[in-house]
Amino acid sequence: MSDGVTTVERLRQFLRGLKPEARSLLIAELERGLLRGDDVAGADLILQELRRIIRDQREGAPRVGNSARLFFMPVEPFIVDDDGAHKHPGRLARTALEPLWTWLKRDLLPDEAKQLGDEVAEALLASDESRATQLTLAFQDRAWQAIERTLEGAAGSEPMTRRLKSQIATRKPVEDARALMHILRSRDSLDVLDKNLPVHIADLSGDRLARTKEWIDTAAAHNVDIRVYALLLVMNKLAAPWQIIRLATRAAGSDTATRVGGTAYAVAVDIVLAELERLVGELKADLQRGNGVAVGALLKVIHDCVRGLRTELELPADHPWGRQLAALRGQISDLLKSEIEAMPGRVRRLLRPRPSTEIRANSTLDPSEVAETEALIEFVGHCRHFAGELALNEITQRTFTDVQQYLDSGTRTLLDGLRHAGEADRAFRQSQVDAAIRFSGKMFGKDYAGMLTKAAGLASVTDRKRAS
Repeated sequence: MSDGVTTVERLRQFLRGLKPEARSLLIAELERGLLRGDDVAGADLILQELRRIIRDQREGAPRVGNSARLFFMPVEPFIVDDDGAHKHPGRLARTALEPLWTWLKRDLLPDEAKQLGDEVAEALLASDESRATQLTLAFQDRAWQAIERTLEGAAGSEPMTRRLKSQIATRKPVEDARALMHILRSRDSLDVLDKNLPVHIADLSGDRLARTKEWIDTAAAHNVDIRVYALLLVMNKLAAPWQIIRLATRAAGSDTATRVGGTAYAVAVDIVLAELERLVGELKADLQRGNGVAVGALLKVIHDCVRGLRTELELPADHPWGRQLAALRGQISDLLKSEIEAMPGRVRRLLRPRPSTEIRANSTLDPSEVAETEALIEFVGHCRHFAGELALNEITQRTFTDVQQYLDSGTRTLLDGLRHAGEADRAFRQSQVDAAIRFSGKMFGKDYAGMLTKAAGLASVTDRKRAS
């Protein structure tokens, strides 16, 4: 696992070191490439990391010390960024790491944890990373054994289970402790599997699919609990994460949900559905904030995941997987419809021609509201790319046509108002024309916006000559 983790960690450090302006440019360029259909290796991973970095900085994510960072290194491929309440097979929420570390230090291995912290600090101070790694590996072995003993001791005892939950204090305490135990216990086997996999898998099919399944089966023959973590390792390397479903359909020799559900690889479908649920939650949070990061790329990932589930599997409507997917598609549609339906009203409110009596002298449109509306137009444009799978064809087409017609006719009225503007209302009418140009650039393209810019320049010159 070391090579893959090191690669991701180096990428994360590089992205964290970028200036905010550089991150914004990188996000915009990668989004444009993805929406054009360009095959940019690792683009989804980079955008995911950028979204997480910006979210961490906005929310003040906790930082852990050196010994904890080294301790959780094998866990990194299985970490998920959400509130920790959702169930993700084999995954740990990033927010659970600090409580788990506190539990280990305070309740399970207090003396060993203190010794680890002192000795790791001493080794790193001496630039002896090898010794720091060996110390951490030994502590990891003691940790998973201690967790196993604790879980076994609490099994069947309600008072002990309640006490254990209060000590761990995560959203899913017993599940989180068990996941940490399995990952640490399977550390070496997962490392071997990870080294057998390429850093990036563009397409999981043919010989690559057969070899991957053979590696997982070999590892699971010695440790049945490893399968879910092996699947997550594979998913992390896929250009299209939903493709791990192909391992399940290959194991079943069929794409029917009932046959797939009867195999040991059925958990692959659960993993993809849980990931889709997480992505929908991330989309919802971004839309509620009103300043989502790389929302177009996020929509593409969601769209591809839905399409992958629907094309790779035969999912009857009455099957649990079918019902879960239908519910998620309904959530996506409801989330996006409210945003899409809001766009025409916001455009009209900003660009509505006003008599001079309604305009305060030397006022302008609120720049932040203009920027938000422009971002909303771009967002609805992204929705059009993926309307089919997300059940949004009719509403996106109707909304786009409505706004295009309004801009086409309304901009002429705004230009005419600018030509006849007085000293008091000129700034406001100019700001409306500027907003219309920005909106038209998103709706009709740069060439159309360029023509409007020239027309606005002529209108402004005419206005100045008239005033003179």
